[in-house]
Amino acid sequence: MSANGKIVEAIDVGRKYQLGSEEVVAVNGVSFEVYSGQFIAVVGRSGSGKTTLLNLIAGLDKATSGLVLFEGRDLAQMNEKDLTEIRRHKIGFVFQSFGLLPLLSAFENVELPLRISGVRAREREQRARDALDMVGLTPRSNHRPYELSGGEQQRVAIARAVVTEPPLILADEPTGELDSNNARSIFGLFREMVQERGISVVAATHDSTLLAMADSVKEMRDGSMIQGDAESHRYRN
Repeated sequence: MSANGKIVEAIDVGRKYQLGSEEVVAVNGVSFEVYSGQFIAVVGRSGSGKTTLLNLIAGLDKATSGLVLFEGRDLAQMNEKDLTEIRRHKIGFVFQSFGLLPLLSAFENVELPLRISGVRAREREQRARDALDMVGLTPRSNHRPYELSGGEQQRVAIARAVVTEPPLILADEPTGELDSNNARSIFGLFREMVQERGISVVAATHDSTLLAMADSVKEMRDGSMIQGDAESHRYRN
């Protein structure tokens, strides 16, 4: 991590796509910083650029203008091996659709990233159990996804995201498939992770009822970020 605790810095970042003869501006001149131990909610309507911004931060997509720095390093200058290393060890991903493997138990789903990274069996088991305990699902660790509720499946997905002990979690509409009680519970879990473990969380959401739990709320509109949290305080009411 950089000396000042800054994990991500986006500097005047833009992303354009060519759809046939039409140019689509998905992200337009966004500047944005993420510090260690910070919970940021990125809010905006569907199509506002939230997902594209997360993909740019993760190096899953490349900016057509501007810079994205991860721990001070320019993602555009990294090769695929470097980017893969960051995604495996530095960033945890949580998606709306949970993304669990249906034939694996909750424990096996959580353990999988460690297995891929070559972590030894005893350490894999301990870290997977710790992650499941953190999300309150130790009693359900042997259940497969279809035996779990939507809220439980998302908790497994969060445990899988944190098991590699990354400094940053990127969550794209993580409560989109959940009812309001489960949604609040998941955002509460993010809040605890930030406070107790110092993990940073950037969560894209359109659910305005959850935003009071975040340290900072950033609004995306037509690909641009509306500067300053004051612009987004109306979401908190």
